[in-house]
Amino acid sequence: MKTAKKSLTAAEIQAWLLSHLAELLKVAPDEIDIEQPVDSYGLDSTQAMLLVSKAEKMLGFKVAPRLLWHYPTIASLSQRLAEESEELGSDLQDTVAVKNVAPVLDLSAEAVLDPNIRPASGSFVFKDEPDHVFLTGGTGFLGAFLIHELLQQTSADIYCLVRADNPAEGKQKLQKNLQSYALWNEQFSSRIIPVIGDLSQPLLGISKEGFEMLAANLDSIYHSAAILNYVYPYSALKIPNVLGTQEVLRLASLFKVKPVHYVSSVAVFESPFYAGKVVKEDDSFEHWQGIFLGYSQTKWVAEKLVTIARERGLPVTIHRPPLIAGDSRTGVCNTDDFINLVIKGCIQMGCFPDVDYMLDASPVDYVSKAIIYLSKQKESLGKAFHLQHPAPVPLSNLLEWMRSLGFSIQVIPYQEWQIKLINDISSADNPLYALRPFLLERWSEEQITIPDLYLQTRRPKINCEATLNALAGSGIVCPPMDRQLFMTYSTFLIKNGFLNVA
Repeated sequence: MKTAKKSLTAAEIQAWLLSHLAELLKVAPDEIDIEQPVDSYGLDSTQAMLLVSKAEKMLGFKVAPRLLWHYPTIASLSQRLAEESEELGSDLQDTVAVKNVAPVLDLSAEAVLDPNIRPASGSFVFKDEPDHVFLTGGTGFLGAFLIHELLQQTSADIYCLVRADNPAEGKQKLQKNLQSYALWNEQFSSRIIPVIGDLSQPLLGISKEGFEMLAANLDSIYHSAAILNYVYPYSALKIPNVLGTQEVLRLASLFKVKPVHYVSSVAVFESPFYAGKVVKEDDSFEHWQGIFLGYSQTKWVAEKLVTIARERGLPVTIHRPPLIAGDSRTGVCNTDDFINLVIKGCIQMGCFPDVDYMLDASPVDYVSKAIIYLSKQKESLGKAFHLQHPAPVPLSNLLEWMRSLGFSIQVIPYQEWQIKLINDISSADNPLYALRPFLLERWSEEQITIPDLYLQTRRPKINCEATLNALAGSGIVCPPMDRQLFMTYSTFLIKNGFLNVA
């Protein structure tokens, strides 16, 4: 049993949240506005869970992750937690899972594109060597590699949408992100041009004059930005992920017709309808019933908007990556990625759950190279591409490779692993501590956990034959998921201190 600590005031909680959020985001506390929605700072699922877990320890009672949506600012969340602290001066007990039945949402009714978004004219000239391209998501993991590939495969200037107070700060953010993945090259600095804006605002947060100037001069658009958060519901992610995509399509259609290269996700096939079925690139994705993660729901609706724009005559290509792994050449990856944190946490536990998983993540360099190459081929227009790893391997291979490095790992039944997660992981020293609400929370009428969603029996079989044919002769090949690739990733993670070999 856990007993709530002495009640804290809203001011005390606010100071604590401000300090810890700044630490998570690696910014100074005075850079955070307590009246600004927390998600506007790019807080991802893992960081949200870490903040929630630390708050629970400080407050002495459970904090529902969705409070971050219902009370989105530091000021409002602090006030609500102070009220909770006052109300819940009673013993609380850990439970295996929190039931979470999301309200029924008709995604097909959400897929409505502004009727004013139509190509300005019937004339369109494809340019395989663009001079000016627009990119969203440049401060993200895949976005950094897309910038890198655009710099390598084209001579275009790259206009990058970035949230910042001024162009100098925006350029600094882009540079810092590229440097973090060992991709920065000063030689190309002048070709990276920050465009101050916000995906969640009308006209992408750009002035009407600036928006129209871009629309008149751009040659193509790469839209990879989206808030990836497995905690927030559809309603919390709709504005940036769905309406943001609508604004990108507006930019593409205004004045001069510009092709849109949209980064979607294999998550559009998460409906149980597709479980066990082979899904090809040109198959329709009409079935949405049973998609319960808010993020996946937004990707389904956003891709529908893109297809509606395509039907109206806008040239588009759709790229559907799976989970994205690190750089196959350097091993550089996002160490805050959910998969890396789970692997690290399981190593610290000394055990993995016995689950029927396949390792099908594609290296980020393969994904980014393929997207840019395919976008430069005129015959790609109107098509979708699957960037799924063409030869996934069982999770058991990963465990064998880990043991060969000296990691002592057991495989235990999934339910036993869940119980161990609850009873034995009691501090943030293990990254699984912060992920417990995420790993244990139950969703939908079936009341399944998110790890259940990735069992082979629930997943479609993503076919990528047409994509491999389109890449034939380009020299772009997805590296095999073998021991050599694992050693590249492991070397990076061990060298930077993320993993420790006993």
